[in-house]
Order: sequence, then structure tokens, then C-alpha cells
Amino acid sequence: MHAVWRAVAVAPDRQQGAAFPQLRVSQSRAEIPPSPPARKQNTGGGSGKTQAAAAAAATPVERDRSPLVVKSNVRRSGGRDGKASGGSVPHYAASAAASSSSSSGRAKPGLSPRLGTALLLAALAGFLHWYHLTLLFENDRHFSHLSNLEKEMAFRTEMGLYYSYYKTIIEAPSFLSGLYLVMNDQLTEYPLVINTLKRFNLYPEVVLASGYRTYTGLMDFLGVPTKMCWSINRGEGLAPVDSCEGLGDPAYFYVTFVFLLNGFMMSLFFMYGAYLRTPALALWHQHVVSTRVMWTPPLRESFAYPFLVMQMLLLTYILRTKSPSRTSMVTLGVATLCFMLPWQFAQFVLLTQVASLFASYILGYLSPTKLQSILVTHMMALAVCFLLMFGNSMLLTSFYASSLLSIWVSQRSAGAVIAFRDRFTQVFRPGIITWTMQGLAWVGFTVVLKFLLSNVLGSSDDAHISGLIKSKFTSYQDFHTLIPELIAKGELVYHGLQLVAFSVLAILIMRLKLFLTPHMCIMAALVCSKQLFGWVGERSRLQLVVFALLSIMAVQGVANLQAQWGIMGEFSNVPQEELLDWIQGNTKPDAVFAGAMPTMASVKLSTGRAIVNHPHYEDAGLRERTKMVYSMYSRMSGETVKSNLMQLGVQYFVLEDSWCTRRTRPGCSMPEIWDVEDPQNAGKVPFCSLVTRDARPHFNTVFHNSIYKVLKVPR
Repeated sequence: MHAVWRAVAVAPDRQQGAAFPQLRVSQSRAEIPPSPPARKQNTGGGSGKTQAAAAAAATPVERDRSPLVVKSNVRRSGGRDGKASGGSVPHYAASAAASSSSSSGRAKPGLSPRLGTALLLAALAGFLHWYHLTLLFENDRHFSHLSNLEKEMAFRTEMGLYYSYYKTIIEAPSFLSGLYLVMNDQLTEYPLVINTLKRFNLYPEVVLASGYRTYTGLMDFLGVPTKMCWSINRGEGLAPVDSCEGLGDPAYFYVTFVFLLNGFMMSLFFMYGAYLRTPALALWHQHVVSTRVMWTPPLRESFAYPFLVMQMLLLTYILRTKSPSRTSMVTLGVATLCFMLPWQFAQFVLLTQVASLFASYILGYLSPTKLQSILVTHMMALAVCFLLMFGNSMLLTSFYASSLLSIWVSQRSAGAVIAFRDRFTQVFRPGIITWTMQGLAWVGFTVVLKFLLSNVLGSSDDAHISGLIKSKFTSYQDFHTLIPELIAKGELVYHGLQLVAFSVLAILIMRLKLFLTPHMCIMAALVCSKQLFGWVGERSRLQLVVFALLSIMAVQGVANLQAQWGIMGEFSNVPQEELLDWIQGNTKPDAVFAGAMPTMASVKLSTGRAIVNHPHYEDAGLRERTKMVYSMYSRMSGETVKSNLMQLGVQYFVLEDSWCTRRTRPGCSMPEIWDVEDPQNAGKVPFCSLVTRDARPHFNTVFHNSIYKVLKVPR
């Protein structure tokens, strides 16, 4: 039996929010008083809450659906302090994190006092970051008061897609059967059967699902309650919804461990700065632009970035060490692998690292032997990742793999890139010309190898990335580019070059800014380095300068933190909830849907219906399927649009008028994007505008509300 705490509350109905989706309520909360809202507490009369134990359900799904009593709120009433009167149910996630943080911070016998203090401070920094992320996430969504469906809807676009596979594994009869389902998925790209573990970097979901099943199974066996549940009366004619908290709730378990992992990241970041003797306190001041994990927990970088910090810390240690041990190199390889496995874009970050290391070598700050050792470690990590990703061709045809291969080939041939420095210095005097020629030779060899491998292996999954980069520097446009939007001198040189590389990534892909800001904070903190800023004078004078700079930074830094803490919102998306409820109750389980990519992720996650397109865009076949689906927003004829949908086996199309009319800037509405791809129909009325008024004769309207219209495709 699965133990669940349940509580009773009766309170006036809350007022329903706006009819349109409110994905984040009030980005700026200047009007919100600093005091927190009331927290699910006894108010006497009709809104009091009494705690009651309840019988457990046989499965996670059944226990979540068991009838509960009522609670209500203003901001889903009540607040978040003291869920049960007397606080008899502990906050399991918080206590576990506190225990983990405190235990990890204990200094082992034999550690120096300085190292022990650093470890304690790192553990404290990690705990504070975990708490900070948890608080921001709860304040932004009021996650503790959302139903299971609302929690799933809060994971929008590709977040919902990733979370759906976690849900599949935990709801399967066994872990292995769930793993089989995600490796033989028939719902994501109907009618294709795909290995989503190969395609979507889903190892985090596999690990978390395994942990959730193990945790709930053990707690069930011991009879320990793992969550506390209520039912909320939402008012405005809306049906009550269940609300659960605790690690026994699948969504709570998921986000809790994402935030714990990123708390661990802050501990690593603190140790990173301490190892460089540059405490990067500026990261807290720039937290709002340093990470998105508190808003988007399921994104791949939320799982990958902590391991990049670990990898760069290990790499810095290896660069500093004259003869790094085999254990150090193996650990570097494991950290590199853990960074690559969760995220498809890790290859671009590692490419910049290889480029920075090669540039350090060209400049004479890195020995050939150490460079070769590091590159071999990269190659072994890439090979293992390729195997674990079931031969994902995007890894082998990446610029990262080509850069590694070009250097390896250079070591095996007379005209090697590694040997270029010696050859060029015989002809040219060491300087800019020599460095430029070596760099250009490496870049040219890498580019040629990349396109040769892509042609030989017949892979074009990352072609849209090349097109996106091309569009940044030229007038090139196509459908797919318009859819997306110190210490030793050697270490100093490497970190400086890595900062430049991260800057380029941030310019090309705004999402990758999360690498730039933290590394910029590390470099800015070099002002604490006596080796670099010893010219300031004696130690006390340098400390005074550092204190003055921190004081100046703290002015804006505290304002940034207060702005984050001031965000008070509640997730609400009633139109989408109505859509999903209608699909669940009025379509067959094997129905097939198409529509906007973000919406399709929610349809798959919350209804279990098959979809033909989704937000994970790193596949050439998927991009073509999405292009066919999005012909609904083109100026093509109705017959052509219907033919495209029937060719994909679509039975229902979810039409959103905003996708037809939204125009963020000139040239960026869907019909205008199609004008680039389909110039012969430019000037005609978009088909979506015609269907919005009357779907006949090509489709039948079977559902509509203020946001969504479901069109049935006649056979």
C-alpha cells in the first residue's frame, strides 16, 4: 500500500484568472507587497484544514486519482507555509537536500583547514542555490497548488515532450517495460516507430524514472507517506482539481532533483572559483541572466551544465598539473560524457573548448603531449557517447568530431596540423602570420572533414544549424532558419579564449548565453588574483580594491535578486485545459493529431494521443514533417493542405489563430515565412484565415474555444 497524507479544507471559491494562457503572471511585480501571500493555513469557519491519513492506492496513477476533499485559495488560496495544521508533515525534499548538503560539507580527517573550510562554504553555496531555485519556481507558478494536469501543462513545448517519457516509464508496469516503450515509441512521430532514447537525449528521464520507482517502492514497503494531497475548489464553474506535494508526486520528484543537481553545480562553481583563487560572487548578482533552470527545469541544459562546470574544473586542474595522473584523465572523460549525454548542443560547447586548447597550443602555452592526452580523452568520451546513443549520426557528423579527427589525422601523417608550428616557424618568424596559418589550416581541415562525413553517412540532422549560422552573417533565409529563433599563463590563455568562444556562441544562439555569463563572472573575479593585479600594491590595498568593486556590484546585484524574489505568479491556462479534457473524453486512444509544435508536446504528454510533429527540431525528417503540417499557415490551396495532412495520417488538426496572425516583426508571421519558401502563392489570403471563418468543405470543426479550434480531417 502506498501511504499518502490527505488534508481537508473548505473555503470560498477562488476567482478565475484571465481566459487566455498565463504562463507567467506578472514578470514585474512592483505592485506586489514584499510580504508573502497567505499560506494554506487554518482560517477557521469554512476555510480551515484538518489533517487526515488515507489509504494508499495500488499504483501511482490510481492513488493520484483517488477522491480528495476540498481546499481553496485566493492565489489558489492560502499559501505555502505549513500545509497541515501544526506542520506535522515534513517537507521531504527540503529535509533531504539539507541533509545532503550538510553531510557533503563535512571535512574528512586529513583535510587541511583551508580545504575543509572551502568544502563547507561550497556546500553552503549549493544549498542556498537549491533553495533559491526552488523558491523562484514556486513563486512563479504556485506549483504546490497545481493539479497534475496543470503541472504537466506548465512544462510547455519541448519540456513537455521530455517529461512525457519520464511519465511513460513511471506509469509502465515495470521499469524495463517502460524503457522498452520509449525505445520503441509509436506516438511521437506517427506512424513511425522511433528510439526516443537515441533521438532525444533522454538519459536524465531514464535515471529519474528509475529513482522515482525505487523511492516510491521502498517507501510503500516501509509504509512511509511520500506526499500530501488536497482538492482545490477553483470557482467560476470549474471542476475541483487535486493538488499534491512531496517526493511521491512525480512532477515534484522531477523538479526537486533538477534543482538539487543545480545546487550541486553552484558548489562546483564555488570550488572552481576557489581553485582559481577568484571567488566568483558576481554570479549571484547576475543570476537572472546566468541560468533559466528555475523557469524551465526539464530543458536539456538544466541537466548538462553542472557537468560542464565539473569538466572545466577538472580541465583547469590538468592544465595546472605538470604530469596529470590517469585517474584525472579518466575523471575528465566521465565528466565530458555526462555533459554530452543529456544535451544535443553539448558538441558545440566542446568544439569551442577544443578550439581554445588548440589556440593555446599554437601560442605556445600548452605542450603537445598534454594537448594529445586531452584530445584522446575527448575522443574516447565521444565514442562512448555514440554507443550509448545507439549510433546517433549527429555526433559523428558534428564539427566537434571533425575537429578531433582532424588533429588525430594530423598526428598520423607528415603534414600534421600539430606539426604545422614547427614547419611554419622554419619559414616564418613566430608571430601573428604563423598563428593565423596554423589556425586556418585546422579550421579548413575540420570543415572539409565535417561535410565529407555528412555526405558519406548521409546525415543532415544538423543542417539547420549550419543554415542558422549562415543566416547570421549573410542574407540567407529558409523555412527552418526563420522558425527558430588565473594562475599559470597557460590556464589564463585557455580561459580567456574560452570566454571569447562562449561570446561567439551567445551571439549566434541566444539560448547559449548561459555559458557566457558564468564564465564572464569567473574571469571578472580574476581581479582578486595577486599574480595578475599584484601591481596594485600590498595585499591590504588589493583587498580594499576588491571590496570596493564588490560593493559597487552589490547595488545592482541586490536589486536583481530582489526583482527575482518579487515575482509572484500562478500558472493558469484554462483554454488548453479545456482542449486536453475534450481530447481525452471525445477522441479514440489511437487518434492522431497535428498542430503547432509546443501544443503537440502537451497533447502527447497529457492525453497520450499520437502526434506527427513535435518541438525537438534536430532531425531532418521531423523538420520536413513539420513543414508539411505548417502548410496550414501558408497561402496554399485547401486541397494541398488537406493532402499533406492525409499523407501523414493526421485525423485531427489543432488550429491556433495566433499562429496565423501573430507578427513579432515585419517578415516574421507564418504566412510571411511561407512567402520565402513558396513565392508563387505570395499575396493570396492565408489558408488559416479562411479556415478560421469556415472550415468547410475541407475540414469539420469539432471543438473550439477562445484559443484553440480542432479540425477533423475527413477521409
